[in-house]
Amino acid sequence: MTSTDAELGALLDRIPVLQGLPRSVVDLHGGLTNRNLHVSTPGRDFVVRVFRGDPELLGIDRDAECDNTRAAAAAGVGPTVVDQLPDLGVLVIDYLEGRTLTNADFAEPGIIERVAAACRQLHGGPRFTGDFDMFNRQARYLATVRYRGFPLFPRYTDFLEPFERLRAALAARPRPMVPCNNDLLAANFIDDGTRIWVIDYEYSGNNDACFELGNTATECDLDCDEVEALVTAYFGRLRRHELARVRLQSVVSEYGWALWGAIQAAASPIEADFHEWGESRFEKAASTFTSPVFARLLDEVGRDD
Repeated sequence: MTSTDAELGALLDRIPVLQGLPRSVVDLHGGLTNRNLHVSTPGRDFVVRVFRGDPELLGIDRDAECDNTRAAAAAGVGPTVVDQLPDLGVLVIDYLEGRTLTNADFAEPGIIERVAAACRQLHGGPRFTGDFDMFNRQARYLATVRYRGFPLFPRYTDFLEPFERLRAALAARPRPMVPCNNDLLAANFIDDGTRIWVIDYEYSGNNDACFELGNTATECDLDCDEVEALVTAYFGRLRRHELARVRLQSVVSEYGWALWGAIQAAASPIEADFHEWGESRFEKAASTFTSPVFARLLDEVGRDD
């Protein structure tokens, strides 16, 4: 056993639900601010989320994450929280059997409709602890980048003015705040064959449901027809101003999360190409800001169908 394995074993020995039980441990791929472990014991499987990095730097509230995971479980769409151990930097949840979705899976018949249903179920559940506003988060992330002297993508600040126009267009027609995950890349959907579960509530908070849909659309690389299908499935019909709002919220997601990548590229000890991750999102946002489509979406989001 390596020293790392020994340290991990010692950590797991301090988790009450695992003490004294035989267990097997497998790393789950994909965590960028956690090490996620599938821990199997006789009769029950768990996911142990071991926190990594600086949560304050990224704006992560671990207590809210735990609260909101519990709320999602109460809504019937999230895993059960087994234990929260702040002193150990650990959250223990039930393991969900099923396949982790990929972007390619969204082309399968019925997946978009089932994802929309899972989002509606989450959004109709208990209110979350805390609110999530990507405009405020983007401003905090940008201030962090500037204060710490982290490298910023060329031309990023060229789009601050259209980003403010986008904010004003959305604010002119506010929508109710509902409990949102706010980080729904494909890997945060688990399909057990009967239902689709939603996992990973690090950035959760009450928000505009259209941000949830827009973030999902861009993170899962949905094309225009697939975005229309997602909006139609969620709202029950396709209305022009709601589609425009979702597409604009995709840009909000891209422009804001790009700075997450810039911060991680400069500060994270994890070996991953965070610069490319953030730059790809910035380039998506820039392509919309510089397109004639942007002005049309700003107009359509304020109109009635």
